[in-house]
Amino acid sequence: MSEKKTETVSHMPASTSPSILEGKLVDITEDNEVFKKGVDGVEFRTVSWQRATIIFVKYTVATGLLGIPSALNTLGAVGGGLNIVGWGAMNAYTSVIAGDFKINHPECHTIVDMSRLIWGNIIAEFVSVLLILGYVLCTASAILGISTALNAVSENGACTAVFSFVGLIMTVMFASIRTWSSMTWPLAFSFFCVMAAVLAVVIGSAQLTRPAAAPQTGPYDFGFVAIRYPTFAAGITAANAIFASSTGCPGTIPIISEMRQPTDFRRVTINVGCIVTVIYLVLSMTMYSYVGQWIASPSLGSAGPLIKKVAYGVALPSLVVSAGLFNHVSAKYIFVRVLRGTKHLQSNSLVHWSTWLGLNLGLGVLAYVFAEAVPVFNYLLALLASVCFAPMSIMLPPLFWMADHKHYLKAGTKEKIIYAAHVGILLIGSLMCVGGIYGVGVSIAQASSTGFGRVFSCADNSNTVISQQ
Repeated sequence: MSEKKTETVSHMPASTSPSILEGKLVDITEDNEVFKKGVDGVEFRTVSWQRATIIFVKYTVATGLLGIPSALNTLGAVGGGLNIVGWGAMNAYTSVIAGDFKINHPECHTIVDMSRLIWGNIIAEFVSVLLILGYVLCTASAILGISTALNAVSENGACTAVFSFVGLIMTVMFASIRTWSSMTWPLAFSFFCVMAAVLAVVIGSAQLTRPAAAPQTGPYDFGFVAIRYPTFAAGITAANAIFASSTGCPGTIPIISEMRQPTDFRRVTINVGCIVTVIYLVLSMTMYSYVGQWIASPSLGSAGPLIKKVAYGVALPSLVVSAGLFNHVSAKYIFVRVLRGTKHLQSNSLVHWSTWLGLNLGLGVLAYVFAEAVPVFNYLLALLASVCFAPMSIMLPPLFWMADHKHYLKAGTKEKIIYAAHVGILLIGSLMCVGGIYGVGVSIAQASSTGFGRVFSCADNSNTVISQQ
């Protein structure tokens, strides 16, 4: 007998206060939660605020440190620094207001459910496509990083497409861990791995008399500038890469449903935003000051062949965990959507496991195809930023806020100014989306005309050896 699946996302406003029904104190918020406590099966809601902090930090400091230094070369030290601080603050704020909306409506699991609550199914399905595509591209960027790391360590010991496939297998294995709480300690370990790798490059670069990629004899242009004046296409592509490196809203919102105390989300997000911005600003600026225009993308190849091997070897666990984390987000969204309202969501049934593992494998394979189709790291970051994360992280959160604050339009001057500020955030997101798509398209076209790299190639994408492919 087939089991009837029930719809749990309601268009009615959620209540956050307990009610007394039939002589018992009933928490309506608890009834509306996606995952239930005390079930006979997997317990999802086990993430403390400390574990959430670890998850959010690693989620954000994923591949960002590998792409930001090259963006500084495009924007200059001042422009790049302002972008790091500005986007860090913007992304923290938009995550907070989106999180507030989700907490007010606990029946929502992702921004897709939040969109359905306000605008209905058509808009929600469009957001669903953005969410899946965005995180598939994130997974692809991390798989690309894994192939680069394996190429660097082995000196192109195998075909790059094969290394990417190895990355796919490791990604799916880690992503298949079912709960965020169980992923905490691998995430913490991988965070220290990527920090150690970047510090190795910074220290190694400081010991060089001139950058490793620069001419080793004769005069050369170091290329460190405070203010640079790039073309619109180059500038907005670099700005999008920095923006994407600190965005967290679409991926951290679902974690609220697995937190013991969802109201801790606000302080965790603010604290993590400050931590990540400081890490990005200090390490990226230091690396750029030592290497100048001779920065590599990804940045771990900037201190010469030996340090490159060391850095990529140390960073490899972080790249695998990042890829798995991103794949987990997209797989968990579809998993909850398919099984929500059935006993299989939290049980250890065959349907539960086959759905979960199948989704992780299918989305991982799709990410592998993207990684091989767009084989340049910084363009992949800019592409996912402009197409997917500008709408999800900058445009949707102020719209969620406006839905809960319609009364501001009829209130005093202060409230109207605040409302107008959120309209301004929406316009910034529109610029980053439309302008970013144009910018990355121009940049990819220019790179293609000068030897962009072939799809599914065996060539060394770490530039450790000169490939004859």
